[in-house]
Amino acid sequence: MLPAEPKIFYGRELELAYILSPFRQGSPRIAILGTGGMGKTSLAGAVLHHKEITTKYQGNRFFVTCDTASSKVELANLIGAHLGMKPGKDLTQAVLQHFSDGPPTFLILDNLETVWEPAESRKEVEEFLSLLTDITSLALMITMRGAERPSKVQWTRPFLLPLEPLSQEAAHKMFVDIAGDGHSMEEMDQVLGLTDNMPLSINLLAHMVDAEGCTAILLRWQEGQTSVISEGCDRRSNLELSILLSLASPRIASTPHSQELLSLLSILPDGLSDAELKQSKFTIQDILECKRALLRTALAYTDDHKRLKALVPIREYMRKKFPPTDHMIRPLLKHFQELLQVYRADGGKQSGALCIERLTSNYTNILNVIQNGLRPGHPDLADSIYCTTDFSRFSELRGRGAIPLMDEVILLLPHSGDHHMKAYFMTELFNSRKSRSISHPETIIAETFEQFNNFNDPNLKCVFTLPVYR
Repeated sequence: MLPAEPKIFYGRELELAYILSPFRQGSPRIAILGTGGMGKTSLAGAVLHHKEITTKYQGNRFFVTCDTASSKVELANLIGAHLGMKPGKDLTQAVLQHFSDGPPTFLILDNLETVWEPAESRKEVEEFLSLLTDITSLALMITMRGAERPSKVQWTRPFLLPLEPLSQEAAHKMFVDIAGDGHSMEEMDQVLGLTDNMPLSINLLAHMVDAEGCTAILLRWQEGQTSVISEGCDRRSNLELSILLSLASPRIASTPHSQELLSLLSILPDGLSDAELKQSKFTIQDILECKRALLRTALAYTDDHKRLKALVPIREYMRKKFPPTDHMIRPLLKHFQELLQVYRADGGKQSGALCIERLTSNYTNILNVIQNGLRPGHPDLADSIYCTTDFSRFSELRGRGAIPLMDEVILLLPHSGDHHMKAYFMTELFNSRKSRSISHPETIIAETFEQFNNFNDPNLKCVFTLPVYR
């Protein structure tokens, strides 16, 4: 039985046209790739039910969901069942013969990664695919999580690129058609911002907004993040399950530390450049191999600036289920702290310009990394406060104002016995007093001078004293 035609189809018109073109010239071999929730199955369904395809292949169209197959034999038997064959021990040859002797046929193998990814079955699955594509009258299409195609197949060129999120226009239209337009535009934009324009996320959240309204969904998201849109029972209606299946991929298992890298990316919305991956001295082993594993499974992507990133729903899932440890975050805190120290000492020179570029491209990353350490008793509390102080100064000088974390530091100072750090922070606080109000300045001045009694740093004391008495 063929799946139903997608009732609503958005934002993949170019991909659809791209796929249909080679059908007019013969029997193509096409792979639809992308991360979970990106709409691979919906696109395949749209192709399957397109008028040109139904006219050309009529009743010889087969859509085989491969989730239950774990070997080449099971895959062949699954295809045989769709062809109406009697069950057998191994239907491989019978399936190949059926397609060879039959009329032009269109076969879709959906979620093929389930049987292709395990190393023990990959070779024989690829050989089976190769035999299928040797049949000139058979058009083959597969959908797979990730960004790599099975080898041993002459895929139709040029390749269809892995699916990306929908355009903002298509995402908005999809949302409104499902949820209606009787909602606050601002709140609708906030809800869409949670989806990163992933079709599955949009579909799930839009239906919930239709039933409960934007305000209720935004409140629930703050409490439960991706669990809000994970109430379905299969990967097509459950985002968390879809992500979990990708994490369980043998490609991820073969580089186990890639999950650690994805956990780290969950708090880094600005992503990471290759230079930062190399220079931050992460404890993650084979970090560039881990990057490749995440790209191959489409759990991460590289943006136009070649920065490694994860989509919002994936980041939220990882933060909830597999948050990065302090041990993983610490090297990045040290790296940002060193950049800020270089900027403070050399801001007007060439190296300072490079620091400005790197700090600017990591602005939100730095805020998240700092905030992780701003907790009473945290082993990185002092370094986090130093970093907060320097980054707030950077932010002000770049015209973005002091960062809100400065207020959190004031509350945390009593929890630290680091006298130099306290005086350092107070010095910056007074230097920035033109852009922020300071409560009880006399008390703070007295406490700061008291800190200076515990260490010797005449330069810092001078920097503090000048604005106090100016």
